[in-house]
Amino acid sequence: MTALSYSAIDVDNHYYEPLDAFTRYLDKDFRRRGVQIVRDGKYHTTIIGNRVNRFIPNPTFDPIIVPGCLDLIFRGQVPEGVDPATLMKVEKLELRPEYRDRDARVAVVDKQGIETILMFPTFGCGVEEALREDIPATMASLHAFNRWLDEDWGFDRPDHRVLSAPMISLADPVAAVEEVEFVLARGARLVHIRPAPVPGSAKPRSLGDRSHDPVWARLAEAGIPVAFHLGDSGYLKVAAMWGGKDVFEPFGPGDALDKILVDDRAIHDTMASMVIHGVFDRHPTLRVASIENGSDWVHRLSKRMKKLANQSPRAFPNDPVETLREHVWVAPYYEDDLPALAERIGAERILFGSDWPHGEGLENPVSFTEELAGFDATDVRKIMRDNALEFLGVPVASSPR
Repeated sequence: MTALSYSAIDVDNHYYEPLDAFTRYLDKDFRRRGVQIVRDGKYHTTIIGNRVNRFIPNPTFDPIIVPGCLDLIFRGQVPEGVDPATLMKVEKLELRPEYRDRDARVAVVDKQGIETILMFPTFGCGVEEALREDIPATMASLHAFNRWLDEDWGFDRPDHRVLSAPMISLADPVAAVEEVEFVLARGARLVHIRPAPVPGSAKPRSLGDRSHDPVWARLAEAGIPVAFHLGDSGYLKVAAMWGGKDVFEPFGPGDALDKILVDDRAIHDTMASMVIHGVFDRHPTLRVASIENGSDWVHRLSKRMKKLANQSPRAFPNDPVETLREHVWVAPYYEDDLPALAERIGAERILFGSDWPHGEGLENPVSFTEELAGFDATDVRKIMRDNALEFLGVPVASSPR
């Protein structure tokens, strides 16, 4: 394992939720409208919004694949003649305690040379899209999830080793503010918002719609950043226009064209909506990050916004590319062109995220430094640690590890 003279901060870690993560605290009025897990013998099926949901086909996560075993697939380096399916390795033992227990996870984090991890859902990243047509059930389900998350993992605790991101839906603007207040009162250090158009009772809304300003204002006032993590953003509708499937099933068979058509559209459009619809102009202290969405979108969006601002300068009170550089941090895929990303947004806006313990992530998180050969020691430390502190609003000097 790569050794550093300081402890890293990993902004992309995951837990594997228990079956009751969305139901333990769900209001009884929504029991049949929210997440349901139905058991048939030894198998479990997920039903969300009265439809079978296969975002995670095995909601028990038992068995689960080995961390990092899909590395060659995601680098596009599968050896000739090797069936990619043979690279998927399933853990032989029962689900590891560190996947569901905070104390066990902290012990692992210590061995990995990491001071703090930011934690995101696995199963949970598909729930809001599945409930998009039932806004009350969406708000009730995410509230129940946040109660579970706080109980089992804690949004933050005095040792600051694990920062769990509660999920916030903007579908009901009033209830969204209430949920933000709820998680802030319980010590949340960041929030997780889906990179997608916001479902509405009449029609979808942009993230930059002014009806969401009370949420952005409250987060900016509290100094709490927003993480936009990869999940089901509903963009398979684009693939469906070309004859593909319209339901996100990441582990099922699919058309390769679907991946090309959808790719990183969701995060590209999310950040475009935030910049072009003036969220950062109205809330200049708001900080956001793209987590596990890659980084190629940064180049395309910058180029497009620069051209648009030149064509329609009255629509942009501030330089949109500079706005992006000022307010947005990016946790790229480790196989991305990281020097090119640094040239576009600056090394001080790149975050280290390993996606541990997912199979498509890094087996040894701190080995991310091996992708940073083109950076000097100062920039490596920024990427592996200091940039995350700035994103979280923690003075670098106050965290000496």
